[in-house]
Amino acid sequence: MLSIKDIECIVKKYFDANEISIKQISNRLIISIRAEENKIKEQAIKDELSYTYKDIKTTIAFIKDKKEQSKEDEKWQIKGVKHIIAVSSGKGGVGKSTTSVNIALSLANHGYKVALFDADIYGPSIPTMLGYKNISPISLDGKTFEPFMECGIASMSIGSLIKEDTALIWRGAKACGAIEQLLTGTNWKDIDVMIIDMPPGTGDIQITMSQKVAFTGAVVVSTPQDIALIDAIKGINLFNKIGVPVLGIVENMSYYICEKCGSRADIFGHDGAKNTAIKYGVDFLGEIPLHYDIRQSSDQGMPITQSSPDCPQSKAYDEIAQKIKSKLSV
Repeated sequence: MLSIKDIECIVKKYFDANEISIKQISNRLIISIRAEENKIKEQAIKDELSYTYKDIKTTIAFIKDKKEQSKEDEKWQIKGVKHIIAVSSGKGGVGKSTTSVNIALSLANHGYKVALFDADIYGPSIPTMLGYKNISPISLDGKTFEPFMECGIASMSIGSLIKEDTALIWRGAKACGAIEQLLTGTNWKDIDVMIIDMPPGTGDIQITMSQKVAFTGAVVVSTPQDIALIDAIKGINLFNKIGVPVLGIVENMSYYICEKCGSRADIFGHDGAKNTAIKYGVDFLGEIPLHYDIRQSSDQGMPITQSSPDCPQSKAYDEIAQKIKSKLSV
């Protein structure tokens, strides 16, 4: 059985640190140490813990003293939000935004106060999916935006501030500045869980957000296809390196059920995401089928978990949301 006191003793064998924080999320252990980073000692702790707790994966983060912290180390201040979850993908076209929306709505269906932030700055699709395309946000005080309240959740997207056919030709720093301004300049009020629909890939924006946002954890979306899983693994490694716990992998477009004969076709392969989750020591959160109704409902601004909450496809999203919920202290 995991003993926090025993773990603390192991850490203190290697670091003379007064401040040690130990947190467990599912099968992942997050240890924060106020000490100077030391890769050799870090690996020694991980090796000793893996020997004692074989099913536990360990992430160690080093905290600088306040006097050593620069402005670059400061987190963005997102007021009124308890938990923030990144929904990410190593590449585009795997259904990350659709997954983000439906997970957010599934959590809201369980009574949580949920927010959805669209950080996919070059391809924002949340306004279309939630039905406020071509509608500008309002500000009551001239300083902060009021979030859109559609389908029972609060949301905000850069797509609500630009024309639909406008191509944003912004480098990483400018894009990150816009995301920070919109994310911290929205009046979120009282939110239990915020889902952030991340841009695809592992570039400047993803790295900056992973460092600047106090994420509770991340969910990685992939199809079963090998070419998608290669990039999904990069996403897992990015979050592990920065110290953001990976809550699990979702396999989207997992299979197709023929509506006429009922036979199943594994168009993009079978169990790819599940096997990847096992290999990299993260949870497999579930599989979402390839289905016409999921696509059509999203395009019409009424996602399937809102329009048909009792259908099999919505229940697949709900099972994933339940697993994510079990990892949070909401």
